Amino acid sequence: MTPDLLQPAAALRIDFEHTKFAVSLAFDGAVAGGMFSEALDKAALPRSTWEPSGFANDLFVSRFVAQCLRVRIGGREATLSTRYLTRVLCQPPAEIAIVDYRREILAELAASSDARRAFEKLYLALCSLRSLLENAGAGRVWDANRRKLDILTALKQVFQLLAEQFSDCRSGLGCLGTFGAQVTASEPYQALSDLLNYDAHLASLSVRVAVGADGRIRGFEVLSVNENSDNPFVNPVWRRWLSKIELFLRGYRFGDGEVMARLLDSVFTGLEVELVALVQLLGDCEFYLGALGFRDQAEAAGLKVCLPKLVTAESPRDLRSLFNPLLLLNGSVPVPCDLIGDRLTSTTLVTGPNSGGKTRLLQALGLTQLLAQSGLFIPAREGSVALSSGLVASLIEQVQADQAEGRLGMELLRIRALFESLPPGAMVLLDELCSGTNPSEGEQIFELVLTMLNRLGLQVFITTHFLAFAARLAGSATIERLNFLQVELNADRQPTYQFKAGVAQTSLAGHTAERLGVTGDQLLKLVEASLSKRSRLTSEKA
Repeated sequence: MTPDLLQPAAALRIDFEHTKFAVSLAFDGAVAGGMFSEALDKAALPRSTWEPSGFANDLFVSRFVAQCLRVRIGGREATLSTRYLTRVLCQPPAEIAIVDYRREILAELAASSDARRAFEKLYLALCSLRSLLENAGAGRVWDANRRKLDILTALKQVFQLLAEQFSDCRSGLGCLGTFGAQVTASEPYQALSDLLNYDAHLASLSVRVAVGADGRIRGFEVLSVNENSDNPFVNPVWRRWLSKIELFLRGYRFGDGEVMARLLDSVFTGLEVELVALVQLLGDCEFYLGALGFRDQAEAAGLKVCLPKLVTAESPRDLRSLFNPLLLLNGSVPVPCDLIGDRLTSTTLVTGPNSGGKTRLLQALGLTQLLAQSGLFIPAREGSVALSSGLVASLIEQVQADQAEGRLGMELLRIRALFESLPPGAMVLLDELCSGTNPSEGEQIFELVLTMLNRLGLQVFITTHFLAFAARLAGSATIERLNFLQVELNADRQPTYQFKAGVAQTSLAGHTAERLGVTGDQLLKLVEASLSKRSRLTSEKA
């Protein structure tokens, strides 16, 4: 049996033969740095209908994983397999049974402090095993047998934790207890226990120690030696000498250290298959501990996360205290907002001033969908999410030196690429659609895109500064399931980072220009300062 925490139908998703070979080399002392990461980076994942290239860059998923899915245990931060976690997050499973399986595991870890502590203890034991195998200290090992015994000791500790700590778990964590029980009941594990017991309890010594008045030892006498005869690895003295004489007469020339090395290799070989499964398990542990770390980080900032309700696409949209976790990366505290709608499968135009939170809202929605479909916490106090067939986000305008088209041409290519890769039932996030051309022509293309998107039954959010166009669409109601959100402003006409129904009346370009120092008076001062500086330099040269 393989412990698999990512899917209920357990499978060994890493390359068995390649990893087994790497593990064997590592045990023998060959350089194996990065062995675990290499195996995880190539691991197979459950089937997904999502294409990471359509959203990963625009949602900064790699940065989110590296800085939000952090694991801290006992005040120390662990080094995670971020490439593996990014792959898992960017390819959410297509089967809802897998999503439910992950949600149940995370819910149990979040609800039970005992389960979380046991899980963290298991992870630390796996990290210790990895460090020994990969020789993370990069130091020279003077006693090869001692190193192998340390590896086997760490391996035994992992199996004991699996068997003892997870047998009562109700979620998929129970598979850890089942796996541990099977291993600890096997003959190879018994051989491992006997060998380590032999190393630790080869014999008992009775000694007499004489201590002087100054506390120093004055005499040391061994009274008796009692060998641990119950251990199968211990032979009587006469048997050991007879074996040595027999081997010598037959031409063999090796010592006790070589015999121990053979025993160590034999015991290790009996547990190689189980050890390969632990490589995969370490990555799965990081997936859940990272999610718990995200919750801890959010709560430290006064924010709440949750496991959302999974609903149908016809259900109302309901996200309470939604926030953008990317704002946590630069130390900012996000301002949560509520997002309520009549149904999830609809198109929503978002209008309002620059720096009012429109793009941040789209990022928050994209990450919410991604996390929900991966079975993890979403950045909201509570909410409901319908699983989608894919996600396409176009939020970053990327200009390339060798692009063949101008801004409008690139915009049209972006639209075509969208429809080429867009499956029915997906989520679409578009920032400033058709902003690369004049409003009259852009509005025609914009309306065409809205009409076509509506036919696919998608969840669509689009930001725009075509305010007159948005107001006309709101008044005519010619496109079904078309909703409108605007940035809410306070009494001083400053964004509150909340959203309400309707179309914004102005983009507040003047307010933004004043805030950023681009008014006529502010620019005039800069021009006058530049002229004054040039005049002064000219006078100095003269």
